Amino acid sequence: MITINNLSKVYENKKVLSIENLEFPKGQTIGLVGNNGAGKTTLFSLILDLIEPSSGYVSIDGEKVNESESWKNKVGAFIDETFLIGYLTPEEYFYFLGELRGQNKANVDEFLKNFTDFFNGEILNAKKYIRDLSKGNMKKVGIIGALIGTPAIIILDEPFANLDPSTQIKLKNLIRDWSQNSDSTFLISSHDLAHTTEVCERIVVINKGELVRDIQTSPETLRDLEQYFADQVSIS
Repeated sequence: MITINNLSKVYENKKVLSIENLEFPKGQTIGLVGNNGAGKTTLFSLILDLIEPSSGYVSIDGEKVNESESWKNKVGAFIDETFLIGYLTPEEYFYFLGELRGQNKANVDEFLKNFTDFFNGEILNAKKYIRDLSKGNMKKVGIIGALIGTPAIIILDEPFANLDPSTQIKLKNLIRDWSQNSDSTFLISSHDLAHTTEVCERIVVINKGELVRDIQTSPETLRDLEQYFADQVSIS
């Protein structure tokens, strides 16, 4: 379980995130939505201990992330291209992640067979470095890399961006299947309200760094979110 307690982040006297209490239990698929600058990536960065909080803390299974490293083997994440290693081939990158997560090459090779359709013949055996791949194919590498070792928590920031429509559909199916067949907690940040409400059972809305909605997904959720963000346009 991820627990957020009195968490805030301030940059140059500007508070960009302030969340009093929030919990993400085991096995849920949660969508994090909000406009640019809402604080979504900041929240993910705090959860992953990539930046220091100005106050409060994040804990994973009772361990504060900024006071321990034992939680790291429970988490797989892909936030952006800085998580990749450009001078490696995709295979080398996957083996590197596998080694970090206690998987040998044979384990990794067997695992990657599950994603042949998702890779669409463009990732493995392509004889390219990651830095030479398209933005969409880099995204594919990062997403699957986050899944290696079947971590208890999977964090994906804007996973649908830069993917073509066919691959977006494949990704939605992948997330649904993974969620149904594992106890992993998925945290997915996305600007795509339709995709997010399709694959997530819970939606958390952040606006100007604050939690404004936390709802269970229903057939009305997409329409309600579209109305909420339309209202924000009127307010601004």
